[in-house]
Amino acid sequence: MNKVAIIGASGYTGGELLRMLLNHPEVEITDITSRQYDGTPAHKIHPHIRDSGLVFSDKSPSDLDADVVFTATPHGASMKIVPELLDAGMKVVDLSGDYRYRDTAVYEKWYGMEHTDKENKGVFGLPELYRDEIKKAKLVANPGCFPTGAILSSYPLVKNNLVDRIIIDSKTGVSGAGVNPSGTTHYPNIADNINPYKISSHRHMSEIQQELHGFEDVKVSFTPHLVPVIRGIQTTSHSLLIKDITPEELREVYENEYGGEYFIKLMDEGEIPHLSSVRGSNFVHIGGFEIDETGRAIMLSVIDNLVKGASGQAIQNMNILLGLDESTGLKHFGLHP
Repeated sequence: MNKVAIIGASGYTGGELLRMLLNHPEVEITDITSRQYDGTPAHKIHPHIRDSGLVFSDKSPSDLDADVVFTATPHGASMKIVPELLDAGMKVVDLSGDYRYRDTAVYEKWYGMEHTDKENKGVFGLPELYRDEIKKAKLVANPGCFPTGAILSSYPLVKNNLVDRIIIDSKTGVSGAGVNPSGTTHYPNIADNINPYKISSHRHMSEIQQELHGFEDVKVSFTPHLVPVIRGIQTTSHSLLIKDITPEELREVYENEYGGEYFIKLMDEGEIPHLSSVRGSNFVHIGGFEIDETGRAIMLSVIDNLVKGASGQAIQNMNILLGLDESTGLKHFGLHP
């Protein structure tokens, strides 16, 4: 049995890791850590997780007993923990943004802090793009939630040199803001409203640009919106084509790229992806496949921001690191309606 631990298990992503890992047939959770809740049973923080026997502890990273450690810690905290874990011989799946960038100067620009661990390099943990690299990795940088939906909805176009400009519009549920409430996430400010934010400067834009070759081969723009739902991200990508293709040929491009991917489901003609169809699951639904008279390809994707956008994808990466079938423990469908 493979041993896993979670550092920073008290947030939403920690709760999702627990929910899914407790039903995973090939792993045993050995430790869940939290300084704030040291000695507290897991279900006191995550009320849906009862009778697990798990209790939060304030262990140091090197004292953990694990083959793989999930670091569900804030940006800036992971880089202080990960070196100690790697030195102790553990593999790491980091859910923060600390190791997602090939160039730490880009991280420092967008996150506004010095990167203190320039020695350890993470593999960008999007299995559909980097599966072979993840297999050999010791450190996997789990992608952000917005980038996961945006990259997967546009990557086949970039790979096949079909576009030179992509404009990405994403709508996210409030759980993406994390467990701590704020004025932005206060119910009266969210309900019956759609709130664009950081309309040209969201830090996830740099992550999307990195993977879609932004500013070099393809210009990429991104604007997020907060909508009054708990879970999910719906992304609409407007891609300006540089080659004449038909909608049928566009679909074929995606079928060739994703036809063998377990977690990516391509919608039939006329079908629109719905958030409720992927809620609670690790699946990505992609649809659209339309081209207007100006040569704009419209692609739509939906994910659960806490699962494929965070904890589910982290477990998918863990499965690859451990040599397991990557769908192990993740085959459950969404919670529609």
